[in-house]
Amino acid sequence: MPITVWPVPAPQQSESMSTAMGVRLVHNLTHPCDLVVDLTVGPQLARAVIAARRRSHLHPARLFGWGPEPAALIVAGWPPDDTSPRGFFARCRTGLVPGGCVAVLLPHGDVTLPVDVVIAAKRAGLAYLQHIVAAGQAPRRGQRTQLDIHTDVLILTRSATDPGGGDG
Repeated sequence: MPITVWPVPAPQQSESMSTAMGVRLVHNLTHPCDLVVDLTVGPQLARAVIAARRRSHLHPARLFGWGPEPAALIVAGWPPDDTSPRGFFARCRTGLVPGGCVAVLLPHGDVTLPVDVVIAAKRAGLAYLQHIVAAGQAPRRGQRTQLDIHTDVLILTRSATDPGGGDG
């Protein structure tokens, strides 16, 4: 799995991400006028969506099935509420435009969890795109530094060329 390091602050207690993480996700994974579905805890992604002038289905999206229009980006904490991982990813796949992304925020620490999440996503018809680790400070060139990693972010995508679903 290719890994990218993003130097962003850790989220506050009981929140999914920091504001800086929300800003990076929105700016790196969407274009103006793209729709973003926010399934996170806290206002950080909503603030980033508003600042970047994107459109969004925020927290009530959970209750109403995310609306009739597919999104370019779905951001969610882990584990999903009230559904199996495969069911969650199947719903994400249905709710994405071709080429759209799901960003799954995982607390750092369990080395097998990212693999388990990717397997569940693949079974639902999503493809692995990128693994981002969020660390409190950037690595310095030429220095051996222990990164203070606080969040793993898995970026999954709905293939732009495969109109079918998962493998059953």
